[in-house]
Amino acid sequence: MTQKILFITSTRIGDAILSTGVLAYILEKHPKALVTVACGPLVESLFEGFPQLETIIPLRKKSWNRHWIQLWSKIIGTKWDIVVDLRNSAVSRLIRADKCFIYGPHIDRSQHKVIQNAAVIQASPSLARPTLFLTPAQMNKARLLIPDGPPVLGVGPTANWIGKIWPVDKFIELIKTLTEDGEAFAGWRIAVFGAPGEEFIATELFESLPEETRINCIAKGNPGEAAACISRCQFYIGNDSGLMHSAAAAGIKTLGLFGPTNDALYAPYGNLTTFIRTPESLDQLIGGPDFQIKNVTESLMKNLSVETVVNKIKNFIKETGKSSASDMVA
Repeated sequence: MTQKILFITSTRIGDAILSTGVLAYILEKHPKALVTVACGPLVESLFEGFPQLETIIPLRKKSWNRHWIQLWSKIIGTKWDIVVDLRNSAVSRLIRADKCFIYGPHIDRSQHKVIQNAAVIQASPSLARPTLFLTPAQMNKARLLIPDGPPVLGVGPTANWIGKIWPVDKFIELIKTLTEDGEAFAGWRIAVFGAPGEEFIATELFESLPEETRINCIAKGNPGEAAACISRCQFYIGNDSGLMHSAAAAGIKTLGLFGPTNDALYAPYGNLTTFIRTPESLDQLIGGPDFQIKNVTESLMKNLSVETVVNKIKNFIKETGKSSASDMVA
């Protein structure tokens, strides 16, 4: 009899991508199981390509936690073989299941989110690495936006909070420096990414680039389609965001820029990833009882210099192996 597995995961893009490592583990250990994914509607597209998917249940947040009641009503009639609940919800305790793996107080919350997720299912993090599960339709759209040709540098100059956005003028200077003759990305195309609602900053960077090298991937689709486009790149540079985690999950070289967010928890995860942060520590930027996100009206990453990022990228390329325009194609 086919196993039934329920996977309850995040509503946010970055956390949803980091949770895909659990699905990769399920795919390895239970190759014939059927999986139901409960997640936020924003991230549905990230799970559509999972090969063992039975259905996706979108959790649209409602007052008084009524979304959990709605989920319970949809799943109570099924006898589950395994439930994995990364949301620590009451729902997973109120349904019939042979085994339940629940994110709870026993998890060490000081460790990276991937390691935390792996601990929930009692797996080695090496077996629960984030993975993109892309549909043929998502990849077809990505090929239209980023056709075959010279290698592509993906750049994500935006984020969902102004405090963690490296100033766009620094991104412009960075790309100009790295695409000069003889530099790391000379001859590469540049794909600029940004989520819906973040178009202004991304467009400023896009318009600063030469027409013959720039590719517009700004708000061109849902998170799954954006991830598919990123998978067509050979290198990615961006702020701490879901786009950055998509690049890491795609297995491409990824540099994340950090300031007022916790790199210990959310650094890009994988063998080809690295990060750099501001000269100030996280506590220096947001420490203190009076700090409130709503009061931040400008970037907290201004002291991260272009020169520092350039040197980080050059050293990273040396460590991972140089890829030039002459030996790589998208």
